[in-house]
Amino acid sequence: MSAARESEVDNLKQQGNACVKQEKYEEAMFHYTHAIKLDPQNYSLYSNRSFAFLMMRQYHYAMEDALTTIQLKPDWSKGYFRKGEVELRTFRFSEALQSYNKASSLQPNEPRILEAINRASRSLIKDRRADQQIPWLGAGVGIILGVIVVIADYVFTNKPTLTHPLLMALLTMSIAMLGFSIAKGFRYFVKCQRKSLLEPPVDLFPEEKEDLENIDVERNSEREKHPKYSKAQARQRFRKGKS
Repeated sequence: MSAARESEVDNLKQQGNACVKQEKYEEAMFHYTHAIKLDPQNYSLYSNRSFAFLMMRQYHYAMEDALTTIQLKPDWSKGYFRKGEVELRTFRFSEALQSYNKASSLQPNEPRILEAINRASRSLIKDRRADQQIPWLGAGVGIILGVIVVIADYVFTNKPTLTHPLLMALLTMSIAMLGFSIAKGFRYFVKCQRKSLLEPPVDLFPEEKEDLENIDVERNSEREKHPKYSKAQARQRFRKGKS
């Protein structure tokens, strides 16, 4: 790389860093992208752009840049740290903990990485506890509702339907099981929603994109049918035509 291009890349990187400090993450992303086009092997640019994408909540692109950083510089801790940050934001606490531990193995005793490990560990414990407790919380709510139904049937009706204790218990347990199932389903729904955070953005205009590609193909075929000639070639063809 020439000195002029290297200077331009460094200047774009500094502009991006300045935008990050001002929390202008989209503008920073454009500076980093321009710099990457000039120096596509610069791993620090991908790391910085990953952070910009992360703050823009573009988690798919943030993860892609983090993985590219690791691919270009596998012995650099920040690539794994960036990957862990994306995973933590997308509620993949176990994967985030693994990424942070890998970063810590490359850069031991780094306070920022150690704090991230503690944060991911706490989040993982809290998430697993929620998986265990929320369904039983739903069951508890179901028991309360079942008891309310039994009491309401006894107090507010002239002829109670639920007269046998076994029938009362069966109804209460049925509502409790329903509450448990609903809470379990809710946790499953939450997990599915979290997984979608790393999926690539949906292309809202696939037809227009396909039309543009078809236009490009047609233009290329037209160029092949009617190739361009230089002025000298055109004069030579004109002379041949006259003769």
